[in-house]
Amino acid sequence: MKPSSRNRLYDTILDSINEGVFTVDLERRVLSFNAAAERITGISRKEAEGRKCSEIIRADLCRSSCAMERTLRSGNPVVNATTHITTSKGERIPVRIATALLRDEKGTVIGGVETFQDLSQVEQLRKALEARYTFKDIIGRSPAMTKLFATLPLVAESESTVLIQGATGTGKELFARTIHNLSPRRKGRFVAVNCAALPDTLLESELFGYKAGAFTDAKQDKPGRFELARGGTIFLDEICDLNPVVQVRLLRVLQERYIEPLGGVTPTKVDVRIIAAAKMDLAELVKKGTFRDDLYYRIRVVHLVLPPLEQRRGDIPLLVNHLVTKFNHLQGKAVTGLSERAMARLLAHDYPGNVRELENIIEQAFVLCRGERIRYRHLPRELRRTDTSFDHAHTPRSLKDMERALIRDALQRNDGNRSHTARELGINPSTLYRKMQRLGITHEAAGQ
Repeated sequence: MKPSSRNRLYDTILDSINEGVFTVDLERRVLSFNAAAERITGISRKEAEGRKCSEIIRADLCRSSCAMERTLRSGNPVVNATTHITTSKGERIPVRIATALLRDEKGTVIGGVETFQDLSQVEQLRKALEARYTFKDIIGRSPAMTKLFATLPLVAESESTVLIQGATGTGKELFARTIHNLSPRRKGRFVAVNCAALPDTLLESELFGYKAGAFTDAKQDKPGRFELARGGTIFLDEICDLNPVVQVRLLRVLQERYIEPLGGVTPTKVDVRIIAAAKMDLAELVKKGTFRDDLYYRIRVVHLVLPPLEQRRGDIPLLVNHLVTKFNHLQGKAVTGLSERAMARLLAHDYPGNVRELENIIEQAFVLCRGERIRYRHLPRELRRTDTSFDHAHTPRSLKDMERALIRDALQRNDGNRSHTARELGINPSTLYRKMQRLGITHEAAGQ
């Protein structure tokens, strides 16, 4: 077969492929560009040939670690890397790419070949599935979280005062903002006050404001946070740290809906909804006498308890996926996910800092990661265990082991009831049964 006929045959074959394919020389200048590549990028073959591939594909990876350049330099292929490319119309499309060396009949390297697959439909499906477990910016599929998801719209519709209780990093302010954004007050302001961050001498004036001449430096009137939140919502975080004087004044606001600025003589009516949050159990503080019981019952009209992350480990993969997407966008990277060992370590961690700690872990890993996947070595030092401190007998060594341990624990908590266990894990009973078979979990091990 003549070379020209062979080339036409190759072009016909490549044009019949649904994936984009292009070849480059050693300078990464495009030699060929198939029909699917034209369709996905919106750039014609004639326009692409002879130009640098980075000018045509314009992938996120090109800015940080060009896959084709790595292959030409090292000789190693890139397989199943995911990134985004920018089309001729400026649209960002998710793609999966692979690269390999291009050799002539003598085996001499003359360039490279890259294939890329449009993942737009896959991405849409992933987002649709993820949306099932997302409420605004709150992510979770555990029973405790789905119960909260069902409650939030009802809470938002009311005007009742809300107390959100949860450990540090569980997302108390995020829940408060969600309630505000779903409420009839969403057009008003959301004003957040961290009661623990302000000294006692300033907290009172910050909350209620002051009149000119109330104290030495009060040159003019200053509205307080309650006044600024008029028509909206005020969020009092760490309300457990309020001193007794401010507790009394807050109780009066709740009872009468009036505030008195420092140095003022005329009460001012305020139209504001109060959402309070505490990391400590206020009922225990009432028993100890450090928090007023009448104030406690005034703010605890609606009581929401946020579970710590260690009690909803099944949400960790969802949260990790959300955070990877977030930091890819913020840092212009194309990290595809975590290695099996890294994910297993995250699933085994207890998270005293809860979701905030997990976010910090992923952010640090992004700083250290230069490839497509976050690996065990990219995790913070305190999470990585040495051979001497790693408990091989009790800590799962792979994601499969971790999944087995999570299912066993859930079965034990539910006395072997597969329906209840599946509900807790957020999966169908049939899916649970298949996982038990695959992981070798017997009925006896399940506690039945």
